[in-house]
Amino acid sequence: MGKVKNILQAKGGSIVSVEPGITVYKAIELMSEKNISSLLITDSGGKLLGIFTERDYARKLILKGKSSKDTLIKELMTQNPITVSSDNTIEDCMKIMTDKQIRHLPVVDSGAIKGMVSIGDLVRFIIEEQKGIIENLEQYITGHHGS
Repeated sequence: MGKVKNILQAKGGSIVSVEPGITVYKAIELMSEKNISSLLITDSGGKLLGIFTERDYARKLILKGKSSKDTLIKELMTQNPITVSSDNTIEDCMKIMTDKQIRHLPVVDSGAIKGMVSIGDLVRFIIEEQKGIIENLEQYITGHHGS
């Protein structure tokens, strides 16, 4: 089974983060612009403080009648989010996401943010991996394999 670093390599190295003093409205604008469903919240030195997701927006802002233009992201973010390292397996991530009912995992190696993986990233990786296995098996069965 693949590792988180395989997904990060495929996705490229872009990390989208904001500082905790930004308004929820600005964060949602950025998420829309980047076509992402979560943001990492970092301090000015790049240390991970939290994560903000569309789920946080729906449950912590909309349902509580708050205004996105008057509320700061630090009021809604999930502090000290569960993280994984780039050496964790895809299977590890699937288990964590299933057990904790979350859809995003920040990737942190030795205190440095390396990226983020989503449930969609994991599913895409698994599907591609299985396609490769099936193709190899088909080639083996039909005798079209190298010797």
